[in-house]
Amino acid sequence: MTQAIVHIIDDDPSLAASLDSLFRSVGLASRTYGSTAEFLEADLPDAPGCLVLDVRLPGISGLDFQGQMAELGLRLPVVLMTGHGDIPMSVRGMKAGAVDFLPKPFRDQDMLDAVTAGIARDAVRRTAEVDINSVRDRFATLSPREQQVMALVTAGKLNKQVAGDLNLSEITVKIHRGSAMRKMAARSLADLVRMAETLGLRQSA
Repeated sequence: MTQAIVHIIDDDPSLAASLDSLFRSVGLASRTYGSTAEFLEADLPDAPGCLVLDVRLPGISGLDFQGQMAELGLRLPVVLMTGHGDIPMSVRGMKAGAVDFLPKPFRDQDMLDAVTAGIARDAVRRTAEVDINSVRDRFATLSPREQQVMALVTAGKLNKQVAGDLNLSEITVKIHRGSAMRKMAARSLADLVRMAETLGLRQSA
């Protein structure tokens, strides 16, 4: 399994070094950046991880950067930290999806707990994306007719109705349906329906 990486963005070199040491002491790989610009210029590895972000940074603030991450295609879970914590700032960060908001000075264990939760969240997201891509890849192996049959069957239509819609014989529909289920590795019709939902297939019954 690819090792998770904790990315630390803080303009205080001593705090960044302290966090780097903390994470490495429990076997976590980490990288430090002095600004969001430095982080964006870095070659980020394709690995699960978490972003530890200081709210007060030179240039763009940590909170503003957190808000821009989705637009930049960055989906790392964020742990926010600040020496100037206030309730509105904390609420804003958490509403934007932060894993945790830690006012300085924080306990090492609180930071480790937050980062561990962030990495776990990212691992779940990455696994789900792999599953979605796998379903898409399998769907692409279906013939256009098999894709049509799958869309109609998973919308709740009977073989007979599908045959009427596509001007096919019912036996031909059964063959296409069986082939689609085999290629999609669906164990049941319910399985196939879940895959259709994942793919966003929309056919009205």
